[in-house]
Amino acid sequence: MNASINSLPTSLRIASLGFTLIELMVTIAVLAIIVSIAAPNISTQLANQRVKSTAATLTNALKEAKAESIIRRQDIELSIDNSNHALTIEIENLDEDELASYSYSAQNTIETDEEIDAVMFKPDKRADAVTYTICDSKNASSSMQVIVTAIASISVVTGGTC
Repeated sequence: MNASINSLPTSLRIASLGFTLIELMVTIAVLAIIVSIAAPNISTQLANQRVKSTAATLTNALKEAKAESIIRRQDIELSIDNSNHALTIEIENLDEDELASYSYSAQNTIETDEEIDAVMFKPDKRADAVTYTICDSKNASSSMQVIVTAIASISVVTGGTC
């Protein structure tokens, strides 16, 4: 016996429209489960993006320091200032005139394996060899390394320990 909805009285037709409370609660529970699965992946992606952004900023600063050294025909120093949460990368000549300044995310750290706190670029296309490791405050994110060789070659690789 198939009864069409048109043969029902008006009061029953109105009562059958819409969603029940149980249907809405089940839908909300399913959405909550999906969000709880996706949330950690999103936060890890954001942390990885911050690391990539800081690595790009450091690479650009190193390349600018190298170019300025060649153009000005003088030694140029790049230093990283972590004092007082300044979080800046500064490019200076030997007279300590600031040529450029870059800032990076407060949630990132830039560390070196060596005891070098600044890298010096020379006009004959040489530099102090140093490896910078960039990490995020979130441990699940990947780290990156910016490597400066003695012949002033600058490269970025994924890896390193924080």
